[in-house]
Amino acid sequence: MKLKPLALASIAAICITSAQANEHRVIAADDINWGMLNPARGEASPKAADLWGDRTKDMATGMLVKFQKGFSSPPHIHNISYRGVVIEGLMHNDDPDAAAMWLPPGSFWTQPAGEDHITAANGEANMIYLEIDSGPYLVQPSSQAFDNGERPINIDSSNLVWLSADDAEWVDRGGAQIAYLWGNPQANSGSFVKLPAGFDGEIETNGDLKAVVVKGYGQYLWNNEKPSTKLSPSSFFSSSGKGEHHIKADNELLLYINTNGGFSVE
Repeated sequence: MKLKPLALASIAAICITSAQANEHRVIAADDINWGMLNPARGEASPKAADLWGDRTKDMATGMLVKFQKGFSSPPHIHNISYRGVVIEGLMHNDDPDAAAMWLPPGSFWTQPAGEDHITAANGEANMIYLEIDSGPYLVQPSSQAFDNGERPINIDSSNLVWLSADDAEWVDRGGAQIAYLWGNPQANSGSFVKLPAGFDGEIETNGDLKAVVVKGYGQYLWNNEKPSTKLSPSSFFSSSGKGEHHIKADNELLLYINTNGGFSVE
């Protein structure tokens, strides 16, 4: 039985044929401006870069965080809940006494506000995309721990459930797949979208859309405007309002997409 179509969802060639989109941004990996996640720790601090929003203010934000091999934080809490997507390396995020569960690229986790935990990295290079619905993003001592009613989620990339054109009517291009992660697919939601090598098509959206490249390489065009932007892990693109993103995948391309209006792959 097929699922009802989501508002829109088209993976691959990003061509904006609709002039109704209100705003558009694209950031190539080479153009990301890195700073320190915790400047007080100096060189021991993970590096961070806001892709959208501002983690120091009371607002939703999406940021990249880099960790050195062997990094392990002391037990701590955060004042707000966050979602994490592994882009590079191996990451562990759990209770201080939990056995290490190293999550590879394409994995997903959530960290509830107030819950005591540690974060560790074990790859030669390690990078995540971290997303919050409100801010500021703060690190606080374990002594201030509290239970906000949420429970953490850790999903290894091998445990994702993928839907294809045989399962969902909104996937019109052969080989495109989606894995839902959180929220309501017809409202605010986050999902992984997998485009096969050679994909050349559009992701159409009726609302706000933010996308981060998790794996793979390709080319991106907005509204068929040239030049194109190279897509690689940690690249970012976004739009508000109705529009189309045109993507050409050099190899299998994995995107994390946050949207408040649904999307379709054409």
